[in-house]
Amino acid sequence: MRPLQVAVLDDYQRRAHDFADWASLAPAAEATFFHDPIPQAQLPAVLSGFEVLVLMRERTAFGRAVLEQLPALRLLITTGMRNASVDADCLRERGVRYCGTGGAAVAAGVPSTVEVAWALILAAVKRVTVEDRAIRAGQWQTSVPGTLAGRTLGLAGLGHLGTAMTGPARAFGLTVIAWSQNLTSERAAAAGVRLVSKAELLAESDVLSVHLMLSDRTRGLFQAADLAAMKPTAVLVNTSRGPIVDEAALIAALRSGTIGAAGLDVYDREPLPAGHPLTELANVVLLPHLGYVSEGGFRHMYGQAVEDIAAFLAGAPVRVIT
Repeated sequence: MRPLQVAVLDDYQRRAHDFADWASLAPAAEATFFHDPIPQAQLPAVLSGFEVLVLMRERTAFGRAVLEQLPALRLLITTGMRNASVDADCLRERGVRYCGTGGAAVAAGVPSTVEVAWALILAAVKRVTVEDRAIRAGQWQTSVPGTLAGRTLGLAGLGHLGTAMTGPARAFGLTVIAWSQNLTSERAAAAGVRLVSKAELLAESDVLSVHLMLSDRTRGLFQAADLAAMKPTAVLVNTSRGPIVDEAALIAALRSGTIGAAGLDVYDREPLPAGHPLTELANVVLLPHLGYVSEGGFRHMYGQAVEDIAAFLAGAPVRVIT
């Protein structure tokens, strides 16, 4: 009998094979690993023979137009327990099982995404990438870095990740303020931060860090007028989702000096295309969506993906997304 064909997509680092026991699925299933992004127009042709898709959350979109051209598909697995890039209604209508992976055990310290946010903050404020490029070009001390002590960190969002930003902030001597559409004074007080209005958040933040989920309410939440209300020395950091900040407005603000700098891990389009305007700006620190990328995290996610496939084969699916 032909093994169940499994496609593991967007394995950018070529490590998925090593991070889980895919061989344990043999002979019932066998995995093929795709390392490069597959263009939307090519997805049906490339994946039409696969019964199982394993997705790294939101790297490749699977809307109805694509899913309806995958006749063999029986199981779709995403890392995490939600994926805004997958048409779950279409999967349900077609009888395709939809499963995810649960959260990893929380280690001491801050989450990986928060580590990335602080890496971007420090790189932007201390001009790490600017001075790195200068040294390589034979120059020395070309700029004056900023400081964090005595400044204000503004948090757009005070959920799990936003709250985890507060410990390092205090260690650096920052005052912390926060705003979101649903944030209450009780929740802010419990986190030890001051609740402010959106206008106050923009006006007072020396560093504004975004920690919100992308939704209809948050898409385009920060527009040109919002950026214009910030300090000209302010740093904007986004490790959540690119479309929360109007990209064209952000590029214009960085070019004109409306704000001082930005640190970005997320973009409207990922991977960021070669020659994108953001890559031409010296006052931006860019990372390739590394917020959730770590060896421990990948071992956990791919390991649970293998468990999902084994459970599906046994007729008892686990971590079903409804």
